[in-house]
Amino acid sequence: MGDYTLTSLKGQDMLEALPSYYQTVRESRLLAQTEGLELDDLTTKIDGVLDQAFIETATWGLTRWETEFGITPPAGQPIEQRRSVVRSRIRGTGTVTEDLIKRVAESYLNGEVAVTQHTNLYTVTVTFMSELGIPPNIDDIKQAVRSILPAHLDVEYAFSYVSFGMLEGYGKSFGNIEAAGLTFGDLEVWGG
Repeated sequence: MGDYTLTSLKGQDMLEALPSYYQTVRESRLLAQTEGLELDDLTTKIDGVLDQAFIETATWGLTRWETEFGITPPAGQPIEQRRSVVRSRIRGTGTVTEDLIKRVAESYLNGEVAVTQHTNLYTVTVTFMSELGIPPNIDDIKQAVRSILPAHLDVEYAFSYVSFGMLEGYGKSFGNIEAAGLTFGDLEVWGG
């Protein structure tokens, strides 16, 4: 067999499907390797096309999803944020309930949210619970939530920040915090 090693997975599969006496024939191994590499490449490309059919794995095909839903992403927006916008558009159909607003807001990469409706004030409050600070794609979230809310309702957003109690729980002194060189903005979302 010498230097006729099969590196192609499909080539190995093809050679194993042949009678055993072909396993050591140089030409059989070379043919299996050559054709196998082409099949490996084809399989990778087919998998890549299939990935575009699902929002969670779409890359170059995400543009088609955005076109389908009438979304124009800002230039340079990260792919995960673009996926979040498409996901929220899909989830944002039906009668508007607290649960629907929650599902739309949670479709972005910002963790858990709580939605509170204040009927007498005609407002809805979306509170970000599990992530500290303002989400990087808050404008996308606001646009998605606004697009599903009836016109007579206003929406407010509440964000979580580090409290003094949380700082004490981290077991750090203010001297440690100063030594870390954190700005006040950094401190608001610091995880200890």
